[in-house]
Amino acid sequence: MARRFNDTTIQTYLRDINEVPLLTALQERELGWAIINDSCPEAKDHMIRANLRLVVAIGKQFLHRGMPLSDLIEEGNIGLIRAVEGFDPAQGARFSTYAAWWIKQAIKRMLLNATQPIHVPAYMIDLIGKWRREAARLEESLGRQPSIDEVAQVLDIPRRKAEIVVQAMQTRHTVGRVAIGEDGEPRDFTELLEDRRGASPTIAAERNEDLATVLEVIESLTERDRRVLKLRFGLEGQAPLTLKQIGAVIGLTRERVRQIEMETLNRIQKRLNQRNHAPSRSSVQRKAS
Repeated sequence: MARRFNDTTIQTYLRDINEVPLLTALQERELGWAIINDSCPEAKDHMIRANLRLVVAIGKQFLHRGMPLSDLIEEGNIGLIRAVEGFDPAQGARFSTYAAWWIKQAIKRMLLNATQPIHVPAYMIDLIGKWRREAARLEESLGRQPSIDEVAQVLDIPRRKAEIVVQAMQTRHTVGRVAIGEDGEPRDFTELLEDRRGASPTIAAERNEDLATVLEVIESLTERDRRVLKLRFGLEGQAPLTLKQIGAVIGLTRERVRQIEMETLNRIQKRLNQRNHAPSRSSVQRKAS
């Protein structure tokens, strides 16, 4: 259903997809189970068609990034297909909530690839944004440019990862400024070309702190579980895989892959909750000063 079209046919496309009724929660679950248990092509096609309007709505959020709506929709549809293939009704979430992440990731990946000859993964761009903010704060307080070790200590990341961040920053500088936010999200995942319609600096900072926590949890996982998560969400720049595809790669059942995913996400959520109820490192430093 990753249909290709040009601007002359987009109005017809939008009219056609509006004729497909939206799904109820019950219908989503029934179609989801048919896709999982029976690999039913009719159920998959129905789920895709009923959610094409979601792709259009999300695609419109990225119009100010220089790409035509037709391209945004085409790439978003690819994300929608992956969401349909990976949707698990047993998790209890509405499909639109689950699919929105995949659609946005597909669009962001296209925007990054379209503007950067050298691809930098979205999660690394998040870290670059946080690095630059902390480096600026340190430079102001120290009266000089901070060292790599000093910034790494504030961000609580190992020296090896700090060197990778610095190298990625240099890579982005050599390919020029791009219309993609430093946090990796075109709308919010400190921006090189500021979009005043995006999230406030406070919200962006909190989001980046969450990312640091997520990365820390991922690094603490076993090699197998870490690989499952990276394959599931495309954390190394590759296209995300479905539960079935991951099982085939690693040699596990689809259900076991799903269990690992849920256990890891629950662990990450627990760590985020703990961090949100504790004073941040930067706030403690400010109080001490």
